[in-house]
Amino acid sequence: MTKIKICCISSLEEARLAIEHGAYAIGLVGRMPSGPGPIEDDLIAEIVSSFPPSTNTFLLTSETAAAGIIAHHARVQTTTIQIVDAVPSGTYTAVRTALPGVKLVQVIHVRNERCIDEALAAAEHVDHLLLDSGNPDLRVKELGGTGRTHDWSISRRIVEQSSVPVFLAGGLNGANVRQAIDRLQPYGVDVCSGVRTNGILDQEKLSAFFRSVQDRTTSSS
Repeated sequence: MTKIKICCISSLEEARLAIEHGAYAIGLVGRMPSGPGPIEDDLIAEIVSSFPPSTNTFLLTSETAAAGIIAHHARVQTTTIQIVDAVPSGTYTAVRTALPGVKLVQVIHVRNERCIDEALAAAEHVDHLLLDSGNPDLRVKELGGTGRTHDWSISRRIVEQSSVPVFLAGGLNGANVRQAIDRLQPYGVDVCSGVRTNGILDQEKLSAFFRSVQDRTTSSS
């Protein structure tokens, strides 16, 4: 089945709700220049420590220097680091060396076809790619949580060519996630605002999202 990652988790209660519904992973957002969902590192660490090590916990970090990424992870101890901005050459190697047991996910903000080369280059160094709809070139960077879809035709080309599994994010909800999976065949889907009401994780929307993914998987098997 297509993996489901529930992002922007804001409390232990939301984390439990997501996992009870069958989430493959939960996303915990650190300090960001903009967008929904940031929580304090102490709360991220508390949520992570409340679940067994087998639970997939993703730290969303806006740090780009290796030392900053490593230090951020040290404060929270997630299983995975999701890097939401471009990083300098050598960063992945330095983080891998310091944190050999931690998975790395690189976010690619799909804005134009140039993102294809960016994605395929990053895929050589990370465990997964995640395709989102932000814009890191703005004065105040958008690094996720926009609630917007992007050009899925570009994302499909990345999915088809990537050497690592790819998550799709950006404007997904219970109404469009089946279409997204049909068109792109991603390894997983990632949702934040599409399962929330007034910023709070909505059990009905969450259930509808899972049903859409599961129904699509069942109908195609």
